Amino acid sequence: MKKRLALSDEILLSVDKPERYLGNEGNVIKKDPSSVDISFAICFPDVYEIGMSHLGIQILYEMFNRRPDLACERVYSPWVDLDRIMREKEIPLFALESQRPVRDFDFLGITLQYELCYTNILQILDLSGIPLYASERLYKKSCRPGSLRTDQTKREENSDKQGSSRETSERNGGKSGFSDCLLLGEGTPIVIGGGPCAYNPEPIADFFDIFYIGEGETVYDELFDLYKSCRQEGVTRIEFLRRAAGIEGIYVPLLYRPDYHEDGRLKSFSPLMEGVPVRVKKQVMMNMDEAPYMDRPLVPFLRVTQDRVCLEVQRGCIRGCRFCQAGMIYRPTRIRSLEKLKKQADLMLSSTGQDEISLSSLSTSDYPYLPELMDYLIDRCRPNHINISLPSLRIDAFSLDVMSKVQDVKKSSLTFAPEAGSQRLRDVINKGLTEEVILRGAGDAFRGGWNKVKLYFMLGQPTETEEDRKAIAHLAEKIAETYYEIPKDQRIGKCTITISTSFFVPKPFTPFQWASMFTPGDYLGFASTVNREVKEMLNHKSIRYNWHEAYVTVLEGLFARGDRRVSSCIAAAYRAGALFDAWTEFWDWDRWVKAMEETGTDLFFYTRRTREEDELFPWDFIDAGVSKAFLLKEWRRAHEETVTPNCQQKCSGCGAARYGGGVCVMPRKQEADDAFPVSEHGSGRNDCAVPIEKAACMVPGEAETETACMVPEDGMGGEAL
Repeated sequence: MKKRLALSDEILLSVDKPERYLGNEGNVIKKDPSSVDISFAICFPDVYEIGMSHLGIQILYEMFNRRPDLACERVYSPWVDLDRIMREKEIPLFALESQRPVRDFDFLGITLQYELCYTNILQILDLSGIPLYASERLYKKSCRPGSLRTDQTKREENSDKQGSSRETSERNGGKSGFSDCLLLGEGTPIVIGGGPCAYNPEPIADFFDIFYIGEGETVYDELFDLYKSCRQEGVTRIEFLRRAAGIEGIYVPLLYRPDYHEDGRLKSFSPLMEGVPVRVKKQVMMNMDEAPYMDRPLVPFLRVTQDRVCLEVQRGCIRGCRFCQAGMIYRPTRIRSLEKLKKQADLMLSSTGQDEISLSSLSTSDYPYLPELMDYLIDRCRPNHINISLPSLRIDAFSLDVMSKVQDVKKSSLTFAPEAGSQRLRDVINKGLTEEVILRGAGDAFRGGWNKVKLYFMLGQPTETEEDRKAIAHLAEKIAETYYEIPKDQRIGKCTITISTSFFVPKPFTPFQWASMFTPGDYLGFASTVNREVKEMLNHKSIRYNWHEAYVTVLEGLFARGDRRVSSCIAAAYRAGALFDAWTEFWDWDRWVKAMEETGTDLFFYTRRTREEDELFPWDFIDAGVSKAFLLKEWRRAHEETVTPNCQQKCSGCGAARYGGGVCVMPRKQEADDAFPVSEHGSGRNDCAVPIEKAACMVPGEAETETACMVPEDGMGGEAL
């Protein structure tokens, strides 16, 4: 299929990295739009280099395109230089493969990987000429590309639309098929959101027609088949959405109404139509060997953040870190078989020519067949000069031996994630990691030839005291002492220990979802305490310290725990110029303060309150597998400083056993106990260290809690988007 580029040569030559916008990568899939029944634009709302590194989108891209009746194409956020040109020249945003305008597709699927991409979502809609609000899209076919910022009249019109989904639902009286609504396919695409942030979709609910809750390998085919039948019937857009809401895992915000107490807390959250479920159930792919995976990953023509083949060995995590959302929402832990992984590795390496393969998992060390898999990969990769990346490994003799075999260059840094400096606080957060284990791992690494260590911690966690903060510096000092205990003739240069602290953000569906946050000034004070204590250490010249941006953390907290009323603030900030908020060079806190003031958004209401145990959360309508009763029990155990065993040691009754598979049905044998020795503080086998250049992908400006809890470098595979 011959295509014409959406951008002229003049424009392409004037922007940075024009390869971002061409769509001619290796293994790209191109279909004639006229030969398919459904077109799906799959979007990562950040720059190309970040989006191309995401495993979940690559899986869905190939999975969707295996349907002969569907063409899936990719969309990324245009960088600021092209964004400006597209607005000036009113060029509509386009998909890469066919270069067609996004607004001409049947679906626009946007992945929600981190909260600070929310203004980029509005950029995608705005540049596409898609009306911002789902309620507008019931009646309005399109709008002028880029008009949200350039047309003052449009700004005022859209600013009156906040809460529009509720007004529309009330006007409809809970009925579908009203005469003035557009027919399905007559207007702009059905806008779908999915991914980790969809577990609290409410701050951006007004902008989406549908949210897919859970893992994308399960019910997308059912949704696509419904779309085809509805198009054939000639039903309205709202009628399709009503029917889609009957598919398990599908949430249609227009069909629900939130009500609030006078003090602002959520009072109720109710469906507006008969047949719309009260709760939306997370979708889980239980048999990982049957889960679709990519055989021919895309190969970009410019260097991207994670430029390698990615092999997902398992999904979920047996650990129960109380701050970690990924560890809760991806339960239960499910593995891929050794034979399946061997076959998949061969297929991807053969089809891409990549010179590196990475193992993806929340805790790679917990994959039960890791030794056998590593033996196979080393034999397969070494003769072909293919590197092996091993994130999320604990530091022990096996891991160090493997890393020594796969690293052909000089020893790099190792990253430990203790998360808290004191043992008391590590017990509170259920890290299951003792100081003895940390020091032993560091000592093994130093004796194995490493001399650089990076330590990740979080500040502002529940029950944290000044002594807990000072303990961060003391732990770094003890690690330095471990290095200098090695005879001088056996050391490799000077020891370098880098401490990095992020600020804690309570996330939905974690035991800490009841916790309060602090002010930016408080967070900076916490970091100052650590900084002063580091300078007091005997080996302070070997210790470096850096910390995360406090104001970014607070905004992330607003989005993570906000309700539907927050959408007006996001829209106001976008209209005022907010974009790429995860990038330091574009971050502007004053712009967000002004947007909050204009929209009456009370930042402290969302971030500074400790929630009551019986409070209704904006995300409580989602059944994420883990029960609220379990999370509350863990919240209480945290205040008791009580450690909960990991899933392999003992079932804690979180609720994930209902899925009938994974670690929940694996026998807990003595052999497993021997393989995972337990100290009085929890499991000895922990994902406490990884080579730093192989560590989790940090989007510029992204909160480091994701790295600290060892989210794999490419994100969990198979998210909804």
